[in-house]
Amino acid sequence: MKEFSLGGISIRWLGHSSFIIDYTKKIYLDPFKIQVQKNDADIVLISHEHFDHFSPEDLKKVMNDETSVILTPDCLSKMSRFIKEGKTYTVRPGNKIKIGEKMVMEAVPAYNITKFRAPGLPYHPKQNEWVGYVITFDNIKVYFAGDTDFVPEIRDLKVDIAIVPVSGTYVMTADEAAEFVNSTKPRYAIPMHYGDVVGTNADVERFRKLAKCEVVVLEKS
Repeated sequence: MKEFSLGGISIRWLGHSSFIIDYTKKIYLDPFKIQVQKNDADIVLISHEHFDHFSPEDLKKVMNDETSVILTPDCLSKMSRFIKEGKTYTVRPGNKIKIGEKMVMEAVPAYNITKFRAPGLPYHPKQNEWVGYVITFDNIKVYFAGDTDFVPEIRDLKVDIAIVPVSGTYVMTADEAAEFVNSTKPRYAIPMHYGDVVGTNADVERFRKLAKCEVVVLEKS
């Protein structure tokens, strides 16, 4: 399946942790290795500054003069030549941005508690205030996890669709991602963060086996 649809929302996977969500507006999530330059984004959400999530080269392929960009403060200095007054917004965990009458973007914490590049040095430190997003489309909520472990702040999320990493190393393992969805009980889960940098189809299959909700595995668009 190349596209998953629910309640007027359509979701496509562009590879790794990059997605397009269509719902009256076209929203790109962490665009990375974009193959075709379309400059058709209405909104871009960036979870954090790592190269495979914040890529100025790929932003240039999706943005146009009217695109709104929502990103973490540490990405802002790298956005200097793209910044448009009134179109670029920085967020920290807990911030909400309303777009139009029916869409709200809420930033939620994304960090490591079990993944370290050296003792005591997580790949994604909590103090960096990097984020995932809960996107509310009218009455449907979509969670895009970003790079995170199953941290306490997301244990009570109530969403319809959860887009979660499954590859381990820097993010949740397949087992941890299954623990997350089995605890929070979304209607659907979409695995990500595999097939590039780290992670394989075996991680996806492990997640599918353990998850108790319906798992939607998207083909790369």
